[in-house]
Amino acid sequence: MSLTRFLLAWRTIPLRDREVIDALVDPAQTAAPTAEFAAELKAWPGSHYWSDESDGRHLVLTRPVLPRPREAWILHALLLLAALFTTTLAGAVIGGAVDGDLAYSPTAWGSVGFFGAWSRGMSFSLPLLAILLCHELGHYLSARAYQLDVSPPYFIPGPPAPIGIGTLGAFIRLRTMFTDRRQLLDVGAAGPFAGFLIALPVLWIGLALSRPVVHSGVHGMQSLVGGIMWQFGDSAVTYAVRRLALGTAPAVALHPMAVAGWFGMFVTALNLLPIAQLDGGHILYAGLPRKHAWFGRGFWVAIMLLGWFWSGWLVWGTLVFVLSRGQLGHPPVLDAYRPLPRSRRLFAWASLALFLITFTPIPLVFAGP
Repeated sequence: MSLTRFLLAWRTIPLRDREVIDALVDPAQTAAPTAEFAAELKAWPGSHYWSDESDGRHLVLTRPVLPRPREAWILHALLLLAALFTTTLAGAVIGGAVDGDLAYSPTAWGSVGFFGAWSRGMSFSLPLLAILLCHELGHYLSARAYQLDVSPPYFIPGPPAPIGIGTLGAFIRLRTMFTDRRQLLDVGAAGPFAGFLIALPVLWIGLALSRPVVHSGVHGMQSLVGGIMWQFGDSAVTYAVRRLALGTAPAVALHPMAVAGWFGMFVTALNLLPIAQLDGGHILYAGLPRKHAWFGRGFWVAIMLLGWFWSGWLVWGTLVFVLSRGQLGHPPVLDAYRPLPRSRRLFAWASLALFLITFTPIPLVFAGP
């Protein structure tokens, strides 16, 4: 490569999907880069970033070695449409347009008006899927910026209300390994922040459309779903937004859009749990690779203990334990010793703050009407 005349040393690491070059740059170029060096770097057929290390300033270069694999776009589209259908059914039940026992009955939908039922359902499904989509696109786009081989989002349809909310979430597949902890942190944290930026206005608008309940006998946020009262716990951000949107009303009957915003905040906190290979686990490993296992196991125990107050934590903790094959660990990155830049350390602290303001110890309680 023509950049070699500006380098003191370099090593090339071939991977299945890309080639990574770790280069120590001539100090003269880092202090005052020449026009020739800038031109060569601009012409590099891939991505690059700088890393300040003990022996000098390194340039981490990446270029793809294989054409992008053909994605199963039809499958991704069908899964998204299926999730749209099931979450719209759930939204119609949450919004009271269709009875929960008759969610799949065309007769029930016809009795309330086809357009009315679907529009009510989509006031929940569209914002919820927008939050999930932006969360996964945060991961996807940041991974692609680093030339990582990653799949588009897979949406998972689920049971409608009152059993579920019509979806079990979404995920992307990383088909390669991360180069270093900077990449891991960027890709891991991009999803929760992207989803939060959509969930916040959805929650605000949804709460503005909600109505205060004066004589309900309960406090906080609630929604009567298929004859079952859903009582939503508060995180710091939902409490603050609720107070700003509705003042000091003791109880609030949530609009379907507000329910979507609440679940958006809940999903953000759920993914930021610092365990195994959840987004929070990625961030924890990026910041503290040697202590990841201890912190992750300790937090997993804390989550299981919270199951005493909300059984959902037992389900989620067991699922994470099974998917991590009982290890609760994290696979290594290619170069775990490359230091995190200061900007990424601040990003890690911001991720912790996002987790703290979105976490709800007792998220959801079901009771009679």
